[in-house]
Amino acid sequence: MAKYRSSSPAETENLGEALAKTVKGGTVVALYGGMGMGKTVFVRGMAKVLSPNAEVQSPTFALVNEYPGNPPLVHFDMYRVNSWDDLYVSGFWEYLDAGAVVVTEWSENIESALPDNTVRVVFTREGETERTIETEAAL
Repeated sequence: MAKYRSSSPAETENLGEALAKTVKGGTVVALYGGMGMGKTVFVRGMAKVLSPNAEVQSPTFALVNEYPGNPPLVHFDMYRVNSWDDLYVSGFWEYLDAGAVVVTEWSENIESALPDNTVRVVFTREGETERTIETEAAL
C-alpha cells in the first residue's frame, strides 16, 4: 500500500482528486477509518474530478448520494448497515452494475460484499490534524 500524509482538509481533498484521476466507471473505492477522519473530505476531492458541480455532503442520513458525471460518482455511508438486507435495500448492488464509481464510507461494515478489485483507502489519525492515508492505488 502507498502511504500519504495529510495535515489539512485541503491536502486530503488533493489526495481524493489524485485517486479520482486513476479510476474508471465500475470502480469501487472502500474507505476505512473512524468518525472525523476525513473520508467525506476525500470524496469531495474525488468529486472535483468526477462531478465538478457536486456539493458533497456526508450521506449519513440519506445512506447514498449520487453525483452526475461520466461516469457518475455514487457515495455511500455504510455506518448503519448491519445486515445483507440493509445492503440490498440501499441499492448498492444496482450501482455496482450501473458503471458508476462507487465510494463507500464505513466499508468495515460491508467488507465481505466488496468486489475483489476494490480499491481500499485507510485513514489513520496521527495527532490533532495529521492523517496517514494508505491506498492500494499509487497517486
